[in-house]
Amino acid sequence: MGLPHPGLAWLLDLEDGRAWLERLPRLVSECAERWALALGDPYEYAMASLAMPATRADGTPVVLKVQYPDREGTREAEALRRWDGDGAVRLLDHDPDRWALLLERCEPGTHLGLAGPEVAIEVLADLLPRLWIEADAPFTRLEDEAAWWASTLEADWEREGGPFPRRLVDEALSAIEELAPTQPERVLLNQDLHGDNVLAATREPWLVIDPKPLVGERAFSLAPIVWSYELGHSREAVLTRLDRLSEQLGLDRERARRWTIAQTVAWSSDGPHIEAATWLLDA
Repeated sequence: MGLPHPGLAWLLDLEDGRAWLERLPRLVSECAERWALALGDPYEYAMASLAMPATRADGTPVVLKVQYPDREGTREAEALRRWDGDGAVRLLDHDPDRWALLLERCEPGTHLGLAGPEVAIEVLADLLPRLWIEADAPFTRLEDEAAWWASTLEADWEREGGPFPRRLVDEALSAIEELAPTQPERVLLNQDLHGDNVLAATREPWLVIDPKPLVGERAFSLAPIVWSYELGHSREAVLTRLDRLSEQLGLDRERARRWTIAQTVAWSSDGPHIEAATWLLDA
């Protein structure tokens, strides 16, 4: 089978990934038949799913998204269902057995990151409170997700040969230990909200896509925004995002800063992300 998208090539290194790639053409075909879809070419970006524009039999433009079954994508459909189109794309239908979502299509679909930092920060400041709705089960709790990060952080750092300063690992572990049990009110969060996961649309000017939901404190929401280099990559830019959003949304800056370091170190050893975490250490 030919690889359906180069962004999915990393799955070839996993037994489960190879098996899913083998099934993927059949899954797409079955979804197209179930929902009577005429499919277009897959979108340019892919990492843990294959998404493609489609048109329903009545002419409605939609998106078909077939997910690779992994822990972070488990509750995406439920989060979109809870938000019900308020600041996020609408979930039109869901096939849990195939890990397939039928979604509202954003048109023109331009990434918020391309609108510039000033616009992006204002848009995100407007979207975040709308996403902070009351929620509990079946979503993963932030403290449980953070404990999972902590269980592998040190071993991963050592296995990769210490790719960044050890004090980042120490601070991430300290932040998790101190912040997780002391969270204030918990709400539904999106731990992957950044400029490339918000698209220009017609129903609303901007809509969130591809959420990775958790339930936890609001201050954690700033983490993926603060370390996202598409919104500007410099110490000044990173601290500006942290300061402006903390003040504008009434969030505890110190908790947001420390959660950002923890999530960044847990998620990535990529140079720009680690630079952002380093700038935050003494900020």
